[in-house]
Amino acid sequence: MEKRPVEKPRKKNAWVTAGEYSVLGFILPSSIIAGYLFGAWLDRMFGTRYLYFVFLLLGIVAGFIHIFRFLKKHE
Repeated sequence: MEKRPVEKPRKKNAWVTAGEYSVLGFILPSSIIAGYLFGAWLDRMFGTRYLYFVFLLLGIVAGFIHIFRFLKKHE
């Protein structure tokens, strides 16, 4: 069995790295807004008053989980 030489990871351009990390500024706000809007829509559909808050919290949690996964991947 032939072993392949291990390739060194290429260093990324500074602009590429900046572009990848600029996503972090949009992850949390967009997940919070999406959670709130979905909860508010469900409140209107079912005539309730609390689902917006539940989905707002879920959006916050989802945003932080996504940020942690992104940072762990790019460690």
